[in-house]
Formats: sequence, C-alpha cells, structure tokens
Amino acid sequence: MATILIAEDDAHIRELISEHMQSAGFITVEAGDGVEALDIVQNSEIDLIILDIMMPQMDGWELCKEIRSRGRDMPILMLTAKGETGQKVKGFQLGTDDYLTKPFDPAELVLRVKALLKRYRIAFSQLVQLGGIVLNRLTYKVMRGEEELTLPLKEFELLFKLACHPGQIFTREQLIVHIWGMAYEGDDRTVDVHIKRLRERFADESNGFRIETARGLGYRVVSQP
Repeated sequence: MATILIAEDDAHIRELISEHMQSAGFITVEAGDGVEALDIVQNSEIDLIILDIMMPQMDGWELCKEIRSRGRDMPILMLTAKGETGQKVKGFQLGTDDYLTKPFDPAELVLRVKALLKRYRIAFSQLVQLGGIVLNRLTYKVMRGEEELTLPLKEFELLFKLACHPGQIFTREQLIVHIWGMAYEGDDRTVDVHIKRLRERFADESNGFRIETARGLGYRVVSQP
C-alpha cells in the first residue's frame, strides 16, 4: 500500500486530499510547510508527494529542488492555483512529474496519483515494452518481434527513459542530467539530435509509438494504434 505525503499549508485542502486518498486505499502523511515535508521525506518511506507551491518557510519550488538534489527519486505532483505555462515549465525543470491547477476535481487527482505510481513502478523494471518493441536494460537489446535492433548507447538510454514514463514530458535539461550526467558541458541541443535519429529509426507507424514534442516544454513518448 503506497504512502502519500500531502504538503499543503491549507488544513482544509489537506483534509480533503487525505480523505480521498485514503478512500482510494492509500496511506497519507501530512505536512503544513516545506520544511516539515522535507523532514518527513528524509526520515520516512514516502511513495509519492502532492505539494502546493505557496507554502511558508520553504515553498514548493524549493522543496522540489531539495528533494531532487538529495537523490530522492519519487513521483511529485504539484498542486497550485497558478495555471500559466511558465509555471508548468518551471515545475518540470525542477523535477515535478505532474501538475494540477486549483480548483481541482478530487477524483482526477486520485487518477493522476495512480497513474504516476504506475509509471514509477515501470521505471524500476529492466524490461520495458513500448508499442511493438521491447527494450532490455540489462543487455541493451531492442527486440521487434524476432528481429534484434542495435541502437547507440545514448539513443537506447534516451528511448528507455521516455518509455519508462509514457506520456510524461521531460525537458531537455532533465534528459541531459538523466542521460549525459550533471557534468555534461555540451549543448543541450544534442537531445534534439538524438530524438531526431530515434524518430527516423522508428518512423514506421507499425512500431506502435511516437515521440512527441511538447512545445515550450520538451519531449514525451506516446503509444499509437
């Protein structure tokens, strides 16, 4: 049973979210500010965080940044009254996985939480199916039916990362960190080059997926019939 941390300074909203999460079968832990939330993350087993941007002592931006800088790899859903694209971009750049604007439908929030947890469970697998291909992280092989495909290492890692989180948008900066590492000093446009090559390799619709560009945000992989 997954444990959800709700970091929100409004007690009524915390209670509302907690009630719906518990009704969906989750365990909930609550924090009224970012400092308290960070302490809980560091000292407890948390599976997912729902956090508000505007919190006292440490806001949602800083909390998200601190969690990611300390190597904690758990899904983060940002909850805020601000719905502008610029806010979403900033959230994704800091490591947020999803974004929901207030006022929100509690039922939608529950569905998004379930979807995020499912994505992260897939992410810990070493074998991922994407449309008509299967990627094996242990052998770095790509199988399309009985056909074995060979990809350069970085192309494989990039496709594997996107495939582990279908539908999730990754910024260029996030992909650089995940695939090339924090010490990479090259142009982040190298991501565009690798994406272009992957699109060319898997241009046939029979592969069952496509890599989409989310304008102003980044890239995501989606299945197609």
